[in-house]
Amino acid sequence: MAADALDFYIVDVFAESKYAGNQLAVVRGGAALSTEEMQQIALEMNYSETTFIISDEEQDGGYDVRIFTAHEELPFAGHPVLGTAYILQREVVGISFEQITLNLMVGPIPVTFTYSGGLPDVLWMQQRPPVYGEQASALSVAEALNLDVADIDERFPAQTVSTGSPFLVVPLKTLDAVQRARPNVERYLQVAHDAGARWLFIFAPETYHPENQLNVRMFAVESNGTILEDPATGSANGCLAAYLAHHRYFGSESINVRVEQGYEIKRPSLIMLRTERDGDDLIVRVGGKVFMVATGKLV
Repeated sequence: MAADALDFYIVDVFAESKYAGNQLAVVRGGAALSTEEMQQIALEMNYSETTFIISDEEQDGGYDVRIFTAHEELPFAGHPVLGTAYILQREVVGISFEQITLNLMVGPIPVTFTYSGGLPDVLWMQQRPPVYGEQASALSVAEALNLDVADIDERFPAQTVSTGSPFLVVPLKTLDAVQRARPNVERYLQVAHDAGARWLFIFAPETYHPENQLNVRMFAVESNGTILEDPATGSANGCLAAYLAHHRYFGSESINVRVEQGYEIKRPSLIMLRTERDGDDLIVRVGGKVFMVATGKLV
């Protein structure tokens, strides 16, 4: 295989400490691999996503990166962006800098760095301009999640939002409702399809920890009936930030909140969301910490 002696790294993204958050495999030297080999490596790694740094040299103002799940290539995903940017800073460039750009299938995604003790602290990615799509009824999303209609916060719509990947954002009233949510696979897939969304993303303004403002949860439901839960979802949280700003959930378009995810599966994660206006554009940023877990070589 062309992958001989390629370096790879395992990192925890959106983690408050090592062995929390969402794990990611990052492979360096992707130019030596075919698309089929990248897909096979992602399958063997068996993380939610595996990224490939195509070259150690900048191209068109950024670093070319490809993102794969075990079964497909993705145009964009949140925690792979932050995790790969972290590896680019520490292992490829090797010097402190304020910003780096990743060239993805969806387009260039800038990542901004803050530092603590010389090491990267919180990384922030600026997501694509939000696009607001279809809405779904409270009844349909309640049926898709095996919840009561009374659990849905009908002050705000369930609406598809995309900042690179589309999610149907569903407002719930309580943390208890978030905990009780369980996908009805057939209804879940139908509601997501009708709304033009990849998956449903639920949230509530009650949290496990008082310093956080929202608790969120996302089930990745596949057409074969497989249900997986993601401990931290940067792309969906970017959609959430745009949703909160658009509907003035906190009374303003300017958002600066801490979001917890993954507690139900014992992978507690912290995602930070910010939005601001720049003329006609809404700027959406998603932030979090990254920790190195392991390094190795593909042989």
